[in-house]
Amino acid sequence: MEMIIDFPGGARVDAHFGQYTVFTDQPPMGGGTGSAPTPFAIFLASLGTCAGIYVLGFCQQRGLPTEGIRIIQRMKSNPFSGMVEKVDLEIQVPSTFPEKYRPALIRAAELCAVKKHFENPPKFEIFTQEVEMA
Repeated sequence: MEMIIDFPGGARVDAHFGQYTVFTDQPPMGGGTGSAPTPFAIFLASLGTCAGIYVLGFCQQRGLPTEGIRIIQRMKSNPFSGMVEKVDLEIQVPSTFPEKYRPALIRAAELCAVKKHFENPPKFEIFTQEVEMA
């Protein structure tokens, strides 16, 4: 997969891939206008939404209603480095959700591909390439 990252103005940085564009910005205190989430917020949201896809799929495959189910994601950061050290995903289910499926719901969320990449991060290579400007 290839993404094109461009700089449309101000502190905005956008990613284009396939038919999609992900818009990002910085808050005013970071030099932006706050017109879109920060890249880091999108990164963290991808974790919760990915887990959500697996929870949703688990319920749909078994004909279980998803009404009232939600995931609360909490991050704990190191106060010195500011780095996220722990992510909690709390799957809230209504009292009517079958008890026998609750452990399997957790296992489904643990299949999240974003989480797996946290656990086994890819290698990064960052370099420059000169291109001719038209």
